[in-house]
Amino acid sequence: MALPDRPLVVTVVVADQLVAAFGLGVCNEVFGYDRTRMGLPRFDFGIAAEHPGVLRTDTGIGVLVEHGLERVDRSDILLITAWEKFDEAPSPGLLDAVRRAHARGALLVSHCTGVFVLAAAGLLDGMRVTTHWKWAGELASRYPELQVDPSVLYVDNGQIVTGAGTAAGVDALLHLVRREWGANAANSLARWMVVPPHRDGGQAQFIDAPVAACEDDRLGAVLEWAGRNLADDITVDALARRALMSPRSFARRFKATTGTTPHAWLLGQRLAAAEELLENSDASVEEVARLVGFGTAAGLREQFTRRRGVSPRAYRQTFRAGRTGGTSAAGAPAVQLDGHRPGARGVGSDQALVEAELGQPA
Repeated sequence: MALPDRPLVVTVVVADQLVAAFGLGVCNEVFGYDRTRMGLPRFDFGIAAEHPGVLRTDTGIGVLVEHGLERVDRSDILLITAWEKFDEAPSPGLLDAVRRAHARGALLVSHCTGVFVLAAAGLLDGMRVTTHWKWAGELASRYPELQVDPSVLYVDNGQIVTGAGTAAGVDALLHLVRREWGANAANSLARWMVVPPHRDGGQAQFIDAPVAACEDDRLGAVLEWAGRNLADDITVDALARRALMSPRSFARRFKATTGTTPHAWLLGQRLAAAEELLENSDASVEEVARLVGFGTAAGLREQFTRRRGVSPRAYRQTFRAGRTGGTSAAGAPAVQLDGHRPGARGVGSDQALVEAELGQPA
C-alpha cells in the first residue's frame, strides 16, 4: 500500500454491548497518532458502532463513539476488536457493512474474538485463521469450514488478517505495518511502543517459560551472539556448545523458552536483517545474502519469496522509493554492513512448521 495523497481512513468497529478496551487501545496506538515521521501515511482514525453514543468498555470505562456504520463504507482499513459477547450473532446491518468493505478491497483485521464477526459474514470460508486459544475450539465448532489454528499469533491471508488474543493484536498490526509500509516504519513504530519489532505469525501464543527469562540465563547470551553473527555458518550443535548443553537438551529448552525452534528463530532473524539491508543500504542482493547468512543470492531469494511473498529486488524497489539510504525513518542507524546487527532476545521466528535438524545449519 503506497503512501496516498489523502489520509487513509482507519475504522475500529466495536460491539454495542461491550467494547474491548485493550484492543481499542492497541488500534489507537498504531493508527490514532501522526506517524508520518516514521514513514507511515496520514490516518483518519475513528471508532464506529451500529448505535453510536457512550458505550461501556469491559473495564467499566465509558467511550464516546461518534460514528455509525456509514463510516465503514468509506474505510480503507477495518479493525474489528474482541467481540465480548460473541455468542450473540452480529446484526445483519453490521455483517452487510463488513461484506461491502471487503468487496471493495478494504483491509480487514480481526483481534481475538473479532474473528467471529468475519466468520459470520462468510468471509473466511476455507481460510486458515486464528483467535485466542481459549475460544479456538468454539470457533472451529461453530464454523467447521474454517481452518482454525490456535497455536499462532496471527494469520495473514492478504486482504484479511486474523490475530490471536490480547498482546497478539500488537504483533498483527505491526506485521501489517511492516507488510504495507516496510521494515523501517514497523521498527520505528515498535521502538516508540517499546515492544519487540517483529514476531512472525508462527510464534506460539503461549510458551512454557517467560521469554524475558532469556535475558538472565545462558540461552539469552547465545541468542544475542547469534543475532550479532548472522553471517556465520551457525548450527544447532554450535549454539548448544555455547549454551553448555547437549544439542537435544538445547533444542528442547529453546522451544520451551521462545515458543519456536532454533532453525525457525534464526531464519526469522536473517530475513529481518535482510529486510533492513534492502531498505537502508545499496548492497547488492548477493552481498545482502552473504551478510545475513544465506550464502548465495539464490538462497536468499528462495526464502525471502517464500515467506515474504515478493523477491528481495521487488521488496527493495517498493520500500526504497522516496527514502534516503543509511538511516531509518526515525533517524536510527541502519544495519551495519559488517554483518553485525543488534541481537533480539527470544523473539522473532518464522513459521513454526520449520523444524530444527540437529547437527545441520540452524
